[in-house]
Amino acid sequence: MEADLNIIGGPTIPGAELQVMASKASGPGGQHVNKTSSRITLRWSITESAVLSDAQRTWLLKRLSHRLVGEGELHISAEDHRSQLRNREAARIRLAEVVAKALERPKSRRATRPTKGSQRRRLDAKKQRGALKASRKKPTRHD
Repeated sequence: MEADLNIIGGPTIPGAELQVMASKASGPGGQHVNKTSSRITLRWSITESAVLSDAQRTWLLKRLSHRLVGEGELHISAEDHRSQLRNREAARIRLAEVVAKALERPKSRRATRPTKGSQRRRLDAKKQRGALKASRKKPTRHD
């Protein structure tokens, strides 16, 4: 039985909703990698989760659409460590970070106007740059 997963600024995912699968990891590690299942894949179904409100569910499905597999299932894999236990913790941390980041509402942008001083400084800088470039030209006969 998996422990509950607290999401900062969001719901607590019950351990019963998380599915953990172990498989053989790739990469360096010699014989150890060939005979142990240390990669952990953590699966969580957003569509079937009981802890999400309808608004949170639709928001997560929209924000994480590129990461979802099948019918709204989020898969997180970890194979950074040689230990299955440490990979399990890493996968849980990643899942919590991904969900917390997806649940954040972006700040709405307010339209602002540049100040008179910043407009003047910008135009002065453009004139100065244009004068510098003009001074590099070869003089013509009429000048």
